Amino acid sequence: MSYQQQLERIKNDTGFIAALDQSGGSTPKALRMYGVEESEYANDDEMFAKVHEMRTRIMTCDTFDSGRVLGAILFEDTMDREVNGKPTANYLWEDKNIVPFLKVDKGLADELGGVQVMKPMPNLDALLDKAKNFPIFGTKMRSVIHTATPEGIEKVVQQQFDIAKQILSKGFMPIVEPEVNIESKEKAQCEVLMKEEILRNLDRLDDDQQVMLKLTLPEEAGFFSDLINHPKVLKVVALSGGYSRDESCARLEQNPGMIASFSRAFTEGLSKSQTDEEFSATIDASIDKIYNASKV
Repeated sequence: MSYQQQLERIKNDTGFIAALDQSGGSTPKALRMYGVEESEYANDDEMFAKVHEMRTRIMTCDTFDSGRVLGAILFEDTMDREVNGKPTANYLWEDKNIVPFLKVDKGLADELGGVQVMKPMPNLDALLDKAKNFPIFGTKMRSVIHTATPEGIEKVVQQQFDIAKQILSKGFMPIVEPEVNIESKEKAQCEVLMKEEILRNLDRLDDDQQVMLKLTLPEEAGFFSDLINHPKVLKVVALSGGYSRDESCARLEQNPGMIASFSRAFTEGLSKSQTDEEFSATIDASIDKIYNASKV
């Protein structure tokens, strides 16, 4: 029952998806930006406890509300932990009406042929089976495109869709994320080649299958409109990819139909040292700006 309700919410409601899924290598940087230095934790367990404190503070903040936030992407460790005495995904869905997604990839392989595919995920089925114990609606997995190499881009998109089909077979909505590096000197050409591959793979999906797409904000305004309107795409969401919040939102406003799924641009300005009132006001301003850009 909750899957259908979540599907309708993502499909029809206005808002954006908060990416709270930093893991492994990106966690120390996220904590540093929040004001937690590496000297404050001794190992991974303590590090993940610190980042869960940060995420809990965000999720339990009154201004982190379902009127503007449609969904939130979680890291496996976050899914396994609790917020206000219940599993994180249950808290988000049952208490806040925010749709939970799960990051499922295990990081990036080394760059080869101008791209980084995802590392193997031998335990994906087991992770998805575990996710069925919670009201998780969908998944997210990330690859990166650095240069406009047709073979490399084909490999990235093909891997994404192959795994998306595995995820669909388990009853989850996959977010396919072939990120284009914003520093790429061939960014626009990368986007052309990537879109061709995405369209080709969408056409291979069964008639009753849909995916979501998480894409870098394009160089050409409105470039992804045919993906946004594609019958096999539930929603196209935008990653911030290193752009500031202001730059991300300005670019997003040029792409009607895309909504935000920002990570760094969402948490920008939040600090451990802020009072609850300051923290709430900062997150409220961030949410408001991203929500309004997603509404266009």
